[in-house]
Amino acid sequence: MPSVTRIKELKYLNTYYERKGSQIIVMYGAKGVGKQAILADFLLGKPSYYFKARPASEREQLYQWGKELADRAKMPKYPGFDDIFTALANQEKSKKVLIIDDFQFIIKNSAAFIPGLVELIHGQWNKAQVLVILLSSQAGWVENCLVKRIGEQAYELSGFLKIKELDFYDIASFYPKFKLKAAVEAYAILGGNPGMWQYFDEGLTIEKNICQHILNPQAFLHLNAERIVADELRETGIYNTILAAIAEGNHKLNDLYLHTGFSRAKISVYLKNLMELGLVEKVFSFSYETGKDHAGKGYYRISNHFVHFHFTYLYPHQSDVKRLTAKEFYSKHISPTFKSYVANYYKLACISKLERWNNNGKLPFKFTSCGEWAGKAGTIDIVASDGGKTLVGLCNWEKPLMTHDDYEFLLFCAGKAGIVVDYVYLFSIGHFDEKLNLEAKVKQNIYLIGADDLTC
Repeated sequence: MPSVTRIKELKYLNTYYERKGSQIIVMYGAKGVGKQAILADFLLGKPSYYFKARPASEREQLYQWGKELADRAKMPKYPGFDDIFTALANQEKSKKVLIIDDFQFIIKNSAAFIPGLVELIHGQWNKAQVLVILLSSQAGWVENCLVKRIGEQAYELSGFLKIKELDFYDIASFYPKFKLKAAVEAYAILGGNPGMWQYFDEGLTIEKNICQHILNPQAFLHLNAERIVADELRETGIYNTILAAIAEGNHKLNDLYLHTGFSRAKISVYLKNLMELGLVEKVFSFSYETGKDHAGKGYYRISNHFVHFHFTYLYPHQSDVKRLTAKEFYSKHISPTFKSYVANYYKLACISKLERWNNNGKLPFKFTSCGEWAGKAGTIDIVASDGGKTLVGLCNWEKPLMTHDDYEFLLFCAGKAGIVVDYVYLFSIGHFDEKLNLEAKVKQNIYLIGADDLTC
């Protein structure tokens, strides 16, 4: 995957590097999200040292670390953290960058690590000047366990930098051979994780990519969704049950209760864990009343694209995954509903474009909030507002033609939601009917966005 320049992240890192003295920051994000690529750009021209921690005892960790440092400094056979840090601090006169990857493996087995690091930051390293970057791919552990584990020492951490997934246009722009339709389909499967996209071949159709790189038992992606869940969670059987239920269309707490047989209290706890890990999200309908409690009105959906794809298609049909050829499986289980599955992610591509226009001042007003609205009568794909003016959007992926009736139904749903519509944005992968084209010409507040307008 080509490198993506993350300007905000690089600015953040450089801000701390340029400060006087030594600092400790925590940098974390899911596997494959691009942490190493960001660090490669950041470290250009800077003296640095990298250590990859192991899941091992404190003694073994230090033993291996000391062996790695033996060519730099004289080390005892079984060094302590002070021996390690002192050897590193004395290597360069200018400010150094010390990267400790998978640092959670050290903290989980050593109460002395963070206190030793802090002591040196305030002592010897305050003169030597070191930027310590504690790196981790266990985002859930960093957000939910780190502070509790290290206690008051957490106050010594200078900052946290979470590396998030890229949006649709950032990631799709590096695959020019994928036309818009194929790019949206790939995004619906792989999401914004750069590490996932490297396994797709832009010279192949999406169907062939799925067959060769997901349905093939020897392919890396074949079991990757299971690894994503298992890496962060215990009791995978319970989590798999809940994820499969959501993928099947059980989006409300009561629906999950009826489907799984688990108590509501138990489901709530496991959903909380899934949300903290970024695998599930709770979605609320748009409201003008900021701060209003919508706890009872939200619904749950799987937010990790690849996990969603797996639990929609592979998990419910495990027997056929083993029994059928990849092509047979695709034809039987994926092809009939794939367009409907992708439609949910086409909305995200449309929102991504809308946000870019918003940032570049290409909209009639600059919105400050953006969401959706779900009602019993129907849904509104996009609702964006600045607290005064409001635009609503409809995203058509499945039909070859967006009609005037679709537009009128959008306005009907807006009325039901109590939304005052100032502008209407209609996105369609296909065409617009003649009546809708005429309406857009007559009215100045309707914008018809075709496939060409969304081109990567």
